[in-house]
Amino acid sequence: MRRFAFLFTSMMLAALALAGCGGSAGNSSSGSSSAPKVTVTGAFGTVPKVTIPSQKAGATLQVQHVIAGSGATVPSTDAVLGNYVAYIWSGSTHKLAQSTYSTVPALFGGHLLTGLTDALKDARVGERVLAVLPPKYGYGTQGNTSGGVKPGDTLVFVIDVIKAYAATAAVTGKTVSTGGNGLPTVTSANPPQITIPKNGTAPKTLVSKTLIQGTGPAVKSGQQLIVQYVGMNWRTSQIFDASEKDGDPYGFVLGLPSAQGGVIQGWTTGLEGKKVGSRVMLVIPPKDGYGSQGSSQAGIKGTDTLVFVIDILGAYGAHST
Repeated sequence: MRRFAFLFTSMMLAALALAGCGGSAGNSSSGSSSAPKVTVTGAFGTVPKVTIPSQKAGATLQVQHVIAGSGATVPSTDAVLGNYVAYIWSGSTHKLAQSTYSTVPALFGGHLLTGLTDALKDARVGERVLAVLPPKYGYGTQGNTSGGVKPGDTLVFVIDVIKAYAATAAVTGKTVSTGGNGLPTVTSANPPQITIPKNGTAPKTLVSKTLIQGTGPAVKSGQQLIVQYVGMNWRTSQIFDASEKDGDPYGFVLGLPSAQGGVIQGWTTGLEGKKVGSRVMLVIPPKDGYGSQGSSQAGIKGTDTLVFVIDILGAYGAHST
């Protein structure tokens, strides 16, 4: 189920195959003082202007707190929601690889590249961070062909820290249902416990049922959703995936085609219109899940119905701050 919203976002994750204006800057940095300097200008929440020297990058990690944040310090165990630009610095040239400022913010979580882990350590909400990652803090001598990173390339990130999400984050609203009546039952625990009805027959059509009613805005297609989830196979009553297993909430763009890193259709159809702060149970037949091919890696057959319990923690559109 782990699919990422942006094609370039996978570059930030090791487990998958920042001087400026606009605020009071912390201006703390690491790295050699003789290394070529990248500079950044612009206000928090706006597209940063990044100046990269026309020369070869240095060999040391450079981290700079370009704009100081006034929010809470982000614990190392939290996932970070942020807007970012990323550049690939090859020799004396560079190119823009990704920017989220005109789309939706991204979630930095899981097993990040070493340089990004170091850059976001002790960052504050509201802070702009510059991180210049030489190869050993990025993709080393092997590069990342799918992301357009050649062996030995340096990566440059500018990240605006919008919000942090704890690994154990969960919704806390009013429980309006626990399921049942032919559907699985769900406890209000965190993470929730799912019980498949004995001798029950799985529904043939998608079921989307609100268990905890949130009070936030209704989510829309095209937004970046931040969720916690548990996924169970109706046939086996076994959990095959859960966000907390990976150590952080999950972020994805609602309605993004699966070929571009989107989620299964059952999520898109079943979550649209639900309110932020809600817990939703989705019972997803094969045609709205992994289809007749199933997912052998997750032990899902082409005839299996899936049950997800999803906490909608947040929803963000373009220009979110």
